[in-house]
Amino acid sequence: MKRAVFFFMLSLMLSGCVSLVGPNAYTVREKPRVLKKKPKVKNISEKKENTKSAIGCKKTYKVWGKQYCVLKHSYGFEEVGIASWYGPNFHGKKTASGETYNMYEMTAAHKSLPLGTYVRVKNLETGKSVIVKINDRGPFVPGRVIDLSFSAAKELGVVAKGTAKVKLIALGKKDDGFYTPVDYKKGDFYVQFAAFKEFKNAEKLKKEFEQKVENVKIIQAFGLFRVVVGPELTYVRVMELRDKLKTVYPKVFVIRVN
Repeated sequence: MKRAVFFFMLSLMLSGCVSLVGPNAYTVREKPRVLKKKPKVKNISEKKENTKSAIGCKKTYKVWGKQYCVLKHSYGFEEVGIASWYGPNFHGKKTASGETYNMYEMTAAHKSLPLGTYVRVKNLETGKSVIVKINDRGPFVPGRVIDLSFSAAKELGVVAKGTAKVKLIALGKKDDGFYTPVDYKKGDFYVQFAAFKEFKNAEKLKKEFEQKVENVKIIQAFGLFRVVVGPELTYVRVMELRDKLKTVYPKVFVIRVN
């Protein structure tokens, strides 16, 4: 009897520290993301009073009794958190967008970004990055921000470990005016006020603007002296800056240098 009790207690102790790796890795203290049947998404409605973020909600939906917000747009969206991945259990099944999930394509699931949004995902542990299209909803495990397809997870080096800390930068949809399919480095994007052949003319305008606008500078690019503001890290950010300046200076526009 004592021997049976000993092995029973030992099994309980061992089960309390088990962790799994692979598709959507989780510990025994978490609710598993890998399910034979996908959670039902219910009660999608135009509840515009729900504003969980500065962007605001276009729709809301419920999973396992919890309400989630679908953002109106992805403009300026950035997020840091834990990424996981999902593969064989869902391969060939329908996603929230209606597309068939293909674990070998560069796609992902997100709880709130509009379906069809392209996102730059950077593994903060390795520096690797990929671009994925959001075509599904999830992950619904607490603490996770994105569920990657198998191929995306493989590119990021997440498959063996199961999870990784990442940064998400929304690039928008392909039919959005601010969509860009690549991740540019610092120094690429500026908002331009004007351009001159002679430096003295550019300097004169700079002095006028710098009394009203921060970070005004002169750069030499494409054979001209350009009065600009920047640089910004991403196209999304520079478009946001342009829109702010455009309310006062309607003729400003974005340029890319390098």
